Formats: sequence, structure tokens, C-alpha cells
Amino acid sequence: MPSRRQSRINELLRDEISDLIRREVNDPRLATVVSITEIKVSPDLSSAQVYVSILGDDAEKKLTLEGLIAAGPFLRRRLMDNVALRHMPHLSFHLDDRIEEGARILALLKENEDAARRQAEERRPPLSPRGTDED
Repeated sequence: MPSRRQSRINELLRDEISDLIRREVNDPRLATVVSITEIKVSPDLSSAQVYVSILGDDAEKKLTLEGLIAAGPFLRRRLMDNVALRHMPHLSFHLDDRIEEGARILALLKENEDAARRQAEERRPPLSPRGTDED
């Protein structure tokens, strides 16, 4: 579990890196939607793993991740200007597919629920017409 200091730095870096990517990185590979989902700074603050969620197909994700990796040194330099830390951690970018995995699981659950509802409707006996005595 990260210390309070690590948690604060994680949050600060997430906000700053998101802002820098949106405003200052001019790489055509970053044309897709990129969301930073999590940052994990090492206890000695020497490195930070940046987890990103990228909207697009596999090829777009790969290209965007390559763009982020290439922008890493630039982002680190800009962070040194914007964030008051004695040592700025080295950034490594990783694809986070938890959001997509969650969406896939939700879709499967909905599919299962719909199938169960259809089965229940098929088993239900038909309603008898009104006004007839079947007793």
C-alpha cells in the first residue's frame, strides 16, 4: 500500500501529465483519446509507472503507446518545471485495459440476464382469454 506521500505524488503527477498531454504534446500518434487511469510511484520516487487507457483498436493503442513512450523525456522535463520535487521520477507508460475488461464483463452479464429473461418468458403459461370458464 502506498504511503500518504506516494499517494499525493501519484495524484499530482496524474493531473500534471494529463494536462501536459492535452496541452503541450504535439505528436500525431496521440490523436486518440488517452486517459491516465493510475500512477504508481516507487517508494524511493525514482520511477513512476503511468497506466493509460486508450480509446481505439489494437493498432491505434500500440501507436499511441509508442507516442507516449517517445514523449516520456519531454513530459519528465516539463514536470521538473511544473512540480516541486527534489528528484523527478523516470516515467514508464503501460496500457491499462481494466476499463475495457470491465465493459466486456458488463456486456456478458447483460447478455446472460437477457437470456434468462427470455427463458422465463418462454416457460410462462399462456394467459387464458377473459370471460371463459376453464374451471
